[in-house]
Amino acid sequence: MATKIFVNLPVKNLKQSVGFFTKLGFSFNPQFTDDSATCMVVSEDIFVMLLTETKFKTFTPQEICDTTKSTEVLVCLSTESRAKVDEMVRKAVAAGGTTYNEPQDHGFMYGHGFQVLDGHIWELIYMEPSAIKQG
Repeated sequence: MATKIFVNLPVKNLKQSVGFFTKLGFSFNPQFTDDSATCMVVSEDIFVMLLTETKFKTFTPQEICDTTKSTEVLVCLSTESRAKVDEMVRKAVAAGGTTYNEPQDHGFMYGHGFQVLDGHIWELIYMEPSAIKQG
């Protein structure tokens, strides 16, 4: 069985966050969704648990990071093309997100990102297949 990853992120308004990510094309697993949390499906093995701040606090004794002042995590997803990077950033901005920098073109790798409604930063990259060393 493949290892799966579940990234847990606190959100101020769960319904608004679900609406935002739905506009980006993500789906949600209703089996793990209620009024305090939802499971966003990124891929077969990658999931993002969007948790209300109240629910998130039940998993940690630490304070929740104020993402308007500090960065708690950078979520980075690979894509199949440069165009997909640009498309996803356009969708994020149209859905109410913001960009925090210009696209970064390093020749073999292209990236850009956006900040979601709760301030979490999502980066998107495309790497030329020939630049990835195998084995």
